[in-house]
Amino acid sequence: MGTKTVDETGVKTDERKTDEATEAAASTEAAEATEASEAAEKAGTDTPDGTDTSDDIDTPDGTDTPEDADVTGKTDGTDGTEAGPTGVGQGAGAVVSAGLGIVSLTGSWVGTVASARESLMGQLQTSSSSDVGTLIEKGYGNAWQATAMWGGIFALVALIVGVVVLARPAFGAPGRPQAPWIKSVSWAGVALGVIGLLLAVLKYTDVLLGLPATG
Repeated sequence: MGTKTVDETGVKTDERKTDEATEAAASTEAAEATEASEAAEKAGTDTPDGTDTSDDIDTPDGTDTPEDADVTGKTDGTDGTEAGPTGVGQGAGAVVSAGLGIVSLTGSWVGTVASARESLMGQLQTSSSSDVGTLIEKGYGNAWQATAMWGGIFALVALIVGVVVLARPAFGAPGRPQAPWIKSVSWAGVALGVIGLLLAVLKYTDVLLGLPATG
């Protein structure tokens, strides 16, 4: 009887120890799992919400990144180069107009040659028996008229070129104003052309510096 009791008591004691060890292990695992989850939550909360959006913080809203800025700058430069006139042709036309206006007033080699030719032809068409009026008209009058005619042609071309350059922006790309120096030179060419044309007409009709009277 005593042995059985001891055995039963011993068995019961071993079972209790086993149960207590199992419960301790379970509680230990539960505690470790709880600590692991808390550590994970702390790790997640330690990271600021704005960490992932560091790019947004560094780059304000509406501000392009340097790469975007470079691309935008290149694109703008390309568009500006391809779109609309550059004004080179207008500047050249303005200079040509002013140059032709000056030539119409000072004379050109074309007018000089034309004048000499008319003078030579007049000498060939007259003789020693011709009167003085005919000699003056054939030898000088026609030569002067040839000079005035070519001066008027240069003046007219200068006037037309200047007007075309001034009117060009009205038929070009809108929103691209003409350079001030182009306008100034074009107006100078127009003014010189008007003056040269007026003087040429007056000389050709003998109103200005007409032939001297012969009697």
